[in-house]
Amino acid sequence: MLDRTPPEDQIGAFRMLGRLIRDFGRDHIRGYLLSALLLALVALSVTAVAAMLKPVLNGMVAAEKFGQMRAMAFEVVALFVLRGAATFGSMLTLSRIGNRIVATAQRRVFDRLLNQNLMFFQDRHSSEFVARLVIAANGVRDSLQLVVQSGARDLLSIVGLAAVMIYQDPLVAAGAICALPILVFFIRRIITKVKRFAKRSFQGSTQIMQTMSETVLGARIIKAFNLEAEMRERMARSVRTVEGSANRIAAGNGLTALLADTLAGLAIGFAVYYGSWRVSVQHADVGSFVSFLGALLLAYEPAKRLSAFSVNLQNGMVGARLIYEVLDAPLDDAPSMGAPPLQVTEGRITLERARFAYRQGEDVLDGVDLVAEPNQTTALVGPSGGGKSTILGVIQRFFVLSGGRATIDSQDVAAVDLASLRARIAFVSQDVFLFRGTIRDNIALGRIGASEDEIVEAARRANAHDFIMSFAEGYDASVGEQGTQLSGGQRQRIAIARAILKNAPILLLDEPTAALDSESEREVQTALDALRMGRTTMVVAHRLQTIVGADRIYVIEKGRAIESGSHKELVAREGAYCSFFAAQFGLGALRSLA
Repeated sequence: MLDRTPPEDQIGAFRMLGRLIRDFGRDHIRGYLLSALLLALVALSVTAVAAMLKPVLNGMVAAEKFGQMRAMAFEVVALFVLRGAATFGSMLTLSRIGNRIVATAQRRVFDRLLNQNLMFFQDRHSSEFVARLVIAANGVRDSLQLVVQSGARDLLSIVGLAAVMIYQDPLVAAGAICALPILVFFIRRIITKVKRFAKRSFQGSTQIMQTMSETVLGARIIKAFNLEAEMRERMARSVRTVEGSANRIAAGNGLTALLADTLAGLAIGFAVYYGSWRVSVQHADVGSFVSFLGALLLAYEPAKRLSAFSVNLQNGMVGARLIYEVLDAPLDDAPSMGAPPLQVTEGRITLERARFAYRQGEDVLDGVDLVAEPNQTTALVGPSGGGKSTILGVIQRFFVLSGGRATIDSQDVAAVDLASLRARIAFVSQDVFLFRGTIRDNIALGRIGASEDEIVEAARRANAHDFIMSFAEGYDASVGEQGTQLSGGQRQRIAIARAILKNAPILLLDEPTAALDSESEREVQTALDALRMGRTTMVVAHRLQTIVGADRIYVIEKGRAIESGSHKELVAREGAYCSFFAAQFGLGALRSLA
């Protein structure tokens, strides 16, 4: 889970609520005021009904007051029509505002995620962010709506009805109102537990999404390794977590209702006992007693909702905090404001004493020095984990160096406009990612707005046009989720077509043929040869076929460039390069290619 904000117990619910109002409620203040006004009319209509009980009851026994009773009957009808219309208007207004707030929260979270660098995502599962977009955003809406509804409807109803009770019988009213502090005391004890289980419920929901996502995407591995029982148990654990947390939250809400009902029963019982004694023994006004009792009964539901206000608010605050954990996370990949655009004149890439660590104290790059010359291919080879792919990430500013610098034509990549930097780099990875849609859609992402002829030409140069046209739908064929309807070689050539369409002066290749069979590798290698023409190319590779034609080869080991030269020079040197590949292919094979 994200952990860059203070713990929950250090942030008061009302402080967080104030921030929600500033960030999300301020733009809808007129709508909230309108809804509050309509809800106030609901509260006033309830108060008026309670107040009318006295004249209605006292007037029923006098024939001369029948005309007055008839008028009051119409007033009661008008009050309930007004209440229904006000309730309808407030519900419609709050629903529209709430839907807009959810959409706004989701857009802000998504925009914030787009501006984070890769380090932000590496130790988090994608389902966590989906849960924040889908579930947590609702907490923002619910919290703001709860305040409006509780303040404008329930609180005003309690105040108005309490005024009626005090007017009719101050002593009994005081006894009934004394139950409220007792209720507040116990509810505060419940809130702490509700917060904990609300957070646990969200985490369980995230785990359910995670397990479902991995089950769908990893279906082949699950079936190949007979992992159905394991995945079933993972899902069961997550479901049990959510179910248990939901039960505990329900128990908290139920306990609140139990306390409210018990105290309400005591208050009403006291009112009935004392009121009946006054009417029967002291001959008090029957209408006053019924009006008081009616106000007390009508106050029951709003009082019950108010008693649960803090509990329900904490549920909403859990979602709000999860939203702010993303919105408050520092941006390491935000658009550069005022930074100069990258100007590529030659395309020379230089790393000078470059240092980087994914975890503090564990350097992946430990003072790397290298140069990739314009219009040449520079290969990075060496054992896994040496830092080769990280170098490509540093050049694209996926990662920020902790020391040294990376430059393109003497311009520090950390000081130029980020969008302009990435616009001048085409990247093809071993792990090709294709988006939902058609083959045409995926190629066209290389340059938004490209024409059909340009897309087809890019596919031809990537040696992909023929296999595309073998599909019944041609370029309109669906690639499936993450390209699952295409072979590895086909996906790779579509990625190369996308890079060709981008037409960037710098090309970065991260083991683009590592996972392909020999035939697919030949097809992809032919496409890569066309892509490299006239560009500064840096390629991470393990296969000799990709490396031997490079103009310069760097051996990267333990975060350092320990050797460099052409294939022939490095073989003759019989150093780390020669040892690395001789173990795989034999020294004779290496020398025959030199």
